[in-house]
Amino acid sequence: MRPFLTLHEPAKAREYYRRGLWREETLFDLLVSHATARPETIAARDGQRRITWAELLAWVQSVAAHLTEAGITGGDRVSIWSDNRLEAVVLFLAAARNGVACNPSLHRTYTSAEVAHLLDRLDSKLLLTRPSWGADGRAGEIAPALSVRAKPDAAPRVIWTSATFPREGGVSTPPIANPDKVAYLAFTSGTTGTPKCVMHSDNSLLANARDLARDWGHGPHSKILSLSPLSHHIAWVGVAQWLVSGAEFITDDPPAGTSRLDWIIETGATYVLGVPTHAMDILAEQQKLGLARLGKVQLFYMAGSPIPPTTAQAFVAQGIKPQNVYGMTENSSHQYTHPTDDTRTIVTTCGRGGLAYEVRLFDPANADVEVPVGTVGQIGGRGAALMLGYFDNQTATEGSFNRDGWFMSGDLGLMTPSGNLEIVGRSKDLIIRGGHNIYPAEIEAFALRHAEVARCAAFPIADERLGERVCLAIIGEAQPDALLAHLAAEGLSKFDMPEYFVRVEAFPLTPSGKILKRELIEMARRGDLATQSVRYVQNKDSKA
Repeated sequence: MRPFLTLHEPAKAREYYRRGLWREETLFDLLVSHATARPETIAARDGQRRITWAELLAWVQSVAAHLTEAGITGGDRVSIWSDNRLEAVVLFLAAARNGVACNPSLHRTYTSAEVAHLLDRLDSKLLLTRPSWGADGRAGEIAPALSVRAKPDAAPRVIWTSATFPREGGVSTPPIANPDKVAYLAFTSGTTGTPKCVMHSDNSLLANARDLARDWGHGPHSKILSLSPLSHHIAWVGVAQWLVSGAEFITDDPPAGTSRLDWIIETGATYVLGVPTHAMDILAEQQKLGLARLGKVQLFYMAGSPIPPTTAQAFVAQGIKPQNVYGMTENSSHQYTHPTDDTRTIVTTCGRGGLAYEVRLFDPANADVEVPVGTVGQIGGRGAALMLGYFDNQTATEGSFNRDGWFMSGDLGLMTPSGNLEIVGRSKDLIIRGGHNIYPAEIEAFALRHAEVARCAAFPIADERLGERVCLAIIGEAQPDALLAHLAAEGLSKFDMPEYFVRVEAFPLTPSGKILKRELIEMARRGDLATQSVRYVQNKDSKA
């Protein structure tokens, strides 16, 4: 196998193995184990098919053989720019089996030109795609152009579609029995600039999955459905838990005419993964139809933004446990609430996480200085769930760690006395008004507790005298004065109050469902948002 330059350190690896956080088992080993123990049990499902563990193993073996026949071997890269069908999962497992790194993080919102650039960065030897895919709908039309590789003397890139994807045949070579090889390559969302490409091994992906599956009791009885697309890391957090637990994995691929709510009910999903927007949309549809229960769902995973209390309570009222999760592509869903946590802990924190990742907070102005409990700091972490570095980007890799080897997330947080992590916001989202630091995430969390706020975002508007002032954008019916009074009642300081307000019909979003604040800032600058000046008037009885 051709080597990757990674962060692997022998001493750390030995420690992770000693503690059982890493194990001598690969993603493919787990597939073989389930197929051997329960060959006729259903393993996975999309909108077209439902297959057993034995059928899945045979399909993966066949695709692995076709990769070898195409000259794609250990150390090479393959990419996926396609829908949420099982072919993506099969290619990922076949590639991992052969020691080939798979890059599934090409979003549908990308154009063909953007995808061509990312394929060249990775020198991917194969692309799985489908006709009319992407923002410009030209994937099929320009497939010959996508087959061209950056290296002039390299063989053309192989293009597979759903029509040409291997189904059977081929002679397999022995699998690569190394759980520390690079198996997964994922581009970050790129909301702050050029996306970096994260490297994970079988073990670094599975370390977090073992924690989640153990702490939440997932097993062969579970049915895991990811509402996040297979181009997003949340879906692969679900895939890893599926392989660890032996559950059934269901992709977000409802048949035509079937809503997501119908799909959740039809599949009998017990564990649903997504972002709060998914949860709010599902609950709204459920309420519209007058359904008392969301099928057989027992647990709803939400990551990426604060969970509105009304959303959490709506789940609790029907016997569904909300799960608040924080993480990044670089370290998966390392921070999460637990089954015994109360609703307030779930809404206000993202929990204490598991054994595979340790979190500490550091001075935002000096990442080498740790701050005490109860103080806002930049979230640093280390452990078995951490990535192996950024592909072909040593500068970015080195710049992501402090002096003592803690990975610096760029996010700001607060550790409670009980050991739960509260997210305050991105350090780059920090709004500085006349030298005073304002944390948008705190404003947003408080605003979401208002019954008439469905979604919100706090972002800066440039000010000649003070540098920046806060603008609060909402989806909902809340009136500005009432909303400011609500923020004060929730505990927001008068010095952090929004000074602009705007009501919107929708927010610009990343492919993973996060609000694009830089676009809101630009829209406000251009005058595309009808912002209005607001002022909080402190009541003499107020303690704000």
